[in-house]
Amino acid sequence: MTPQEFAELDSLVGEWTHLPDIAEAMGIQVTRVHRLMDDGSLLEVRRPEDRVRVVPAAFMDGEHPVESLKGTVAVLRDAAFTDAQAIRWLFTEDESLPGHPIDALRRGQKTEVRRRAQALGW
Repeated sequence: MTPQEFAELDSLVGEWTHLPDIAEAMGIQVTRVHRLMDDGSLLEVRRPEDRVRVVPAAFMDGEHPVESLKGTVAVLRDAAFTDAQAIRWLFTEDESLPGHPIDALRRGQKTEVRRRAQALGW
């Protein structure tokens, strides 16, 4: 990811969290956080300036990942989205929801969000 691409993504996401902070909040080791990213429970990107892995803070709901994120990530990955593209989509305004898909997921509107994500694959 180029610095410009990260800056654009950063302007959408706003607040990021680091893997050790997620591990501490969840009471697990950092290697378990890596597995959460592998299975789609969380998504991360590397900051270009220092290659540190960061996760959008909105993906966490207190001590746990947003529950409905994993299934939505699976749909986006099936549509051939990279993690950075999926993060961008989740934080881009969608007037038909209304709001951002990540906010709709946090409100419990996973069916509506996944319906829109599935349409991306067609």
